[in-house]
Amino acid sequence: MALVVYWYDFVCFGIVGVAMVWALLGIWKKEGASERFEDSTVYESLLVTRPDAEVFVSALPKGHVSTSQLWTSCWKGLHPGWLFAFRFVSFLVMAGFLAWDVLAWDASIFVYYTEWTFTLVMLYFGLGTIVSGYGWWLSSNKPVSANGTRRDLEENTYRQNGNNRTIKLQSHYAQEEIQLRAGFWGYLMQIAFQTCAGAVVLTDVVFWCVIVPFLSTSHLGLNVLMGCMHTLNAFFILLDTSLNSLPFPWFRLSYFVLWSCLYVIFQWVIHALGFPWWPYPFLELDTPWATLWYFCMALLHIPCYGIFALIIKAKYTIFPKLFPHAFMRPY
Repeated sequence: MALVVYWYDFVCFGIVGVAMVWALLGIWKKEGASERFEDSTVYESLLVTRPDAEVFVSALPKGHVSTSQLWTSCWKGLHPGWLFAFRFVSFLVMAGFLAWDVLAWDASIFVYYTEWTFTLVMLYFGLGTIVSGYGWWLSSNKPVSANGTRRDLEENTYRQNGNNRTIKLQSHYAQEEIQLRAGFWGYLMQIAFQTCAGAVVLTDVVFWCVIVPFLSTSHLGLNVLMGCMHTLNAFFILLDTSLNSLPFPWFRLSYFVLWSCLYVIFQWVIHALGFPWWPYPFLELDTPWATLWYFCMALLHIPCYGIFALIIKAKYTIFPKLFPHAFMRPY
């Protein structure tokens, strides 16, 4: 076995283990279908709506994604076809660069976190293309009202209900859209989007601020292909963020943490099976500094996710002021 375990490595194992347990507990608590919320709290589950006879959810739930949010833009008048086209082009461009990377280095490039993240972003745009295409088709088959809006969007409007700060879905159609279709596609897209957001920031910060200036090697350094991959991932996800209507609740940091933990465990497994070298020096277990590296990388997830959360906050703070008649808050 190529993996030699020292006493301090058990601290590294513990750091990853605690992070995984924390992430799984957070997912179970926030996304669990059996969770019951009081009317005064924000309903954040994407799995099911409440099993009441008349469905009530709290006003503008942070973690909830309605059907139309998956494929409509936060910009008034922007046709769903444009979001579909952008996501489709993004998927094709990223697939092309990933294919170039595989042809240049072979399949062993997937030992890098960069490739994991790049592939996840590409799959997000692939899923987004399918959902946007469906939404485009759905909107084109709905009758247009007198003011030019689609009937399905009108039926998803909510009504504030006085002192108890709840809102009621206006129709059985809207209830079914949120409970079934948004519960499935919204769940997948929301997880992919928020995991991509944190992973892209982590990948690019580590690459441009740590690897390029201090840790460049023949396998891990700056060239045209690597520069493009560590630029396009952020460019496409930020552009999608500026166009889409998806929310960004903090509790889904758990998925980002879980994603990174799975990558680290993957590294441990392949090295235990005889893989000879580490893709990143700060993942090596044969140095007394390993504990500090692992702890720092674990903490780095919080500011990386927080940076993207601040970008989302800035989007909904600045754009409505700059473009009050063109920008709309979806939640």
